Amino acid sequence: MAVPQTSDWDRDAALATARILLEIDAINFRPEEPYTLTSGWKSPVYIDCRRIIYFPRARARISELAVAKVMRHVGCETIEVVAGGETAGIPFAAWIADRMHLPMAYVRKQAKGFGRNALIEGDVPEGRRTLLVEDLTTDGQSKIRFATALREAGALVDHAFVVFFYGVFPGSFETLAAMNITLLHLCTWWDVLEACRDRPYFSDSAAAEVRRFLENPMGWSAAHGGIASAAEAAARKTAG
Repeated sequence: MAVPQTSDWDRDAALATARILLEIDAINFRPEEPYTLTSGWKSPVYIDCRRIIYFPRARARISELAVAKVMRHVGCETIEVVAGGETAGIPFAAWIADRMHLPMAYVRKQAKGFGRNALIEGDVPEGRRTLLVEDLTTDGQSKIRFATALREAGALVDHAFVVFFYGVFPGSFETLAAMNITLLHLCTWWDVLEACRDRPYFSDSAAAEVRRFLENPMGWSAAHGGIASAAEAAARKTAG
């Protein structure tokens, strides 16, 4: 499941984040030469949240909004450990853990060594309520591996946080809900489009094509040589 952007604060935070991402050129529209996402989807839009690490004021503001989001929707004392997913989630986990005065760990994509800590660096948060942090999610599939590793090590993982949630691909809500994980996010592509109304970051034709993609991502992906279903995305993840 994902927390909806229902309150005024959530909407304001979403637009503030979208404007920052646009300002630092982390957002790219390229309908004429679609991107191929790791999951296999074709997309006319691409986001590079890793650019945030280069901009001190941008990362400070986004970290501030991230912590406020967690505290509003989870609580001030509910989370006991912050765990980042290798690699992009590590800096965001570090900034959030620092601001929340919490221990931090990170989860490897591949095991190093043996035992329960083979996938976890820092310490194993056994029996502790752990927030999984990554930079973004497309269809939610990548969270399964990290959350499973944490749970198998004994951590209690009920919440995940990302700066950016694509918010359009099928199965993203179901994937996390099936694991009883609530997804917290700051903004989506719809928020980016709304932020673009204030300033013409991209041409009208590019923005129109992005809107067509958002309204029918499976059809758009299939028409441009990408996968066309959540089942295909899951199969690619399993094969990888």
